[in-house]
Amino acid sequence: MADIFVARSDDLEEGGRVFVSCDVGDIGVLRVKGKLHAFLNVCPHQGGPVCSGMLIHRVEEIIAEDKTFQGMRFNENDINIVCPWHGWEFNVETGRCAGDGKWSLRRFKVAEKNGEIHVTV
Repeated sequence: MADIFVARSDDLEEGGRVFVSCDVGDIGVLRVKGKLHAFLNVCPHQGGPVCSGMLIHRVEEIIAEDKTFQGMRFNENDINIVCPWHGWEFNVETGRCAGDGKWSLRRFKVAEKNGEIHVTV
């Protein structure tokens, strides 16, 4: 395993992202809700640059007790990253595909210490 310097902590603000290239490929590091997340920048669908996609709150259907559809809402607790090629969405916390949980992004351990961000590959 290798420890790779990504950026200074001050260079990655909330909702921001940085990329680092290494032997395994490009890794995207994102800061979401104060927490760091690192993924291989390859969508499992068709290889798109998933970490370049926009961040959105997960959309939920509102279903009444009688099982009727009442509309939709954003879930403020769950944030997805959307692949810019074909719109596949992945939960930032888990890396799992929102539409089909058998797909997921390749995650990497990421740490922040002494004002620096590092990933372990």
